[in-house]
Parts: sequence; C-alpha cells; structure tokens
Amino acid sequence: MSPLALFIFLSSLATGTTITLASYHWVLAWIGLEINTLAIIPMMTKIPHPRAIEAATKYFLTQAAASALILFSAMVNTWAFGEWDIQSMSTTISIPITIAICMKLGLAPLHFWMPEVLQGISLSTGLILSTWQKIAPMALLIQISKSTDLSLLVMLGLLSIIIGGWGGINQTQLRKLMAFSSIGHLGWMVIILKFNPHLTLFNFILYIIMTSAMFMTLLSMNTTKMSQLSTSWAKTPTLTMISMLTLLSLGGLPPLTGFAPKFMITLELIKQNSPILAGTMLLASLLALYFYVRMTYVMALTLAPNTTSSKTIWRSSLNKSPIVTILNTLALLLLPITSTIIILL
Repeated sequence: MSPLALFIFLSSLATGTTITLASYHWVLAWIGLEINTLAIIPMMTKIPHPRAIEAATKYFLTQAAASALILFSAMVNTWAFGEWDIQSMSTTISIPITIAICMKLGLAPLHFWMPEVLQGISLSTGLILSTWQKIAPMALLIQISKSTDLSLLVMLGLLSIIIGGWGGINQTQLRKLMAFSSIGHLGWMVIILKFNPHLTLFNFILYIIMTSAMFMTLLSMNTTKMSQLSTSWAKTPTLTMISMLTLLSLGGLPPLTGFAPKFMITLELIKQNSPILAGTMLLASLLALYFYVRMTYVMALTLAPNTTSSKTIWRSSLNKSPIVTILNTLALLLLPITSTIIILL
C-alpha cells in the first residue's frame, strides 16, 4: 500500500472516531461509525488474498447490520422523545442500541465475526481492529450507560468472559487467541458499566495499552502461530521474557498492570452487594488465564529442534521499534499509579 493511501485511510479512521467522540447527535455518531468502518476495509484487503477478502466481507456485513440497528433505534427514540440527543433515551429503546453496539465491539453471543476476521488480516491491521476500532462504540456505550438495562449487560458480560476463555483454550493461531482475549476483557468492562462507568473507561485504557503491547511484540518477532513462539527465545531473549510478563499481565496476575482493573472491578461489585457475580467472573477468567500461561510455557520451556546461536536462513529479521519498549513497560508497571489514573478519569 502506498504511503499516501495509508495516510488517507489512517486520517479517515481518526476523523471517524473524533466525530463520534465529539457528537451529541445520533446521526453524527452514526456517520463517525460508518467512516471508521469504511476506512479500515481497504487496509484489511491491502494483501489481495482470498482469506483477507473473506475477512473484510464478514466485517463489513456485521458492521453494516449493527449500524442499521443503531440508526433504526435512534429514529424510534427520536420519534418518542422528539430530539436526537444521545443522553435522552428510555431503557426500552436502549436495549436494541446496546445490542448493536455490543455487536460492533464483538461481545458474546455476537462475537462470531471477531476471531475469523482477525485471523484473516495482518497483525498491523489486527492491532487497529482490536484497539482503535473499539474506541468509538465504547464511547457511545459509556454515554448511554445510565439508561442501559443491567440484566442485559450482566448477561452479555458473563457470556463474553466465559466464551473469551473457553474459545481460546484449544487455539494455536495467535490472532484468534488475541481475539478471544479481547472478548473476555470487554466482558469485564460491560459488567461494571452500569455500576461505575469510570472503571469501564479505566479498564478500557489499560486494555488498549496491554493489547497494543502484545500485538507490537508479535509484529517484532514476526510470529502468527503458537509453534513459532518456541523459536523466539533464540532470536530475542529479552523481548521474549518481557512478552511473557505481558501475557501474564493480560491474564490479570499481580503485581502487573492487568491486575488493577480486575481488582478494582471485583471491589466495586462487592461494594454493590454482588459478591456471587464477582466470584463467578473471577472463576470464569481462569479459563483465559490458562491459555495465557500456555503461551508463556511455549515461549519459555520449549525449544525448536536444532536451535543454534548462529544466524540461520529461516530466521526472519526483527522489526525493532522503541514503541514496543514503551508499550511493554506500561503494560507491566502501571499498577502502583492506579489510584492516580482513576482520579484523573
């Protein structure tokens, strides 16, 4: 893809997200979401492979259906209230809009497109799809959080945590693993949304940092399959050790960054007299922790046959970047300043 085309598509992504973030009118928010969708499709198909075309088609159809449902629900809401304001919404009308936004985010049981689409595109486009593309729908969901239905959010969140862990257990493709990881993390955000939207925003920011760090690490090591991870120690020991810690941070183990949102959300649920819900979520997240630990096992405790310290033909060059260092540092060491971040939010 030429630099000019890439600049146009990335600018369109930024413009679409900014329009949705700045809008209070449902039509403007819908326009921003559509610009986002249309801008990333050419980036998905920059490598003209049948798998990439299939992924782009699935993504377009899913997003188009969700956008149509958002626009239809917003029109019904305007008919009832007489205004297009995002904040003015009844609980009944918010149900289809919540379902449509969750479909855009890839929450279970509307998650079927997410692993397939992510598997069919490159790691760099997958990074954008897993992080930047979720900003606009999540902003809308946070804005309508006061009128959303609690039972619907809890059901979607619990299902996402369970499927996010269960679906990744038997996977060997790293992009699909990251897709199921994304589904599980979004489940945590959605469950706490009604109780404390600030915690949802806090969890979302840390999710973007940790997911970006993991994708950038995979890009640096040029790995897309579990079997390729076993050769990473011979190629770059330091980055491999840091990426193992990043995986454990994604799993939510202390004293790493990923422990902060799980800890804060569990405390908030106990404060809201929902200890059974908190316990169920923690038990369900053990499924996801299993495949994170399995990835660290593959990276640390297995070796490729005939591994040598010399540079061989089959080893691809590393794409080293200072961004990888910065993101991995943030993904590991933000726990001590958790309270400061929450106060700022």
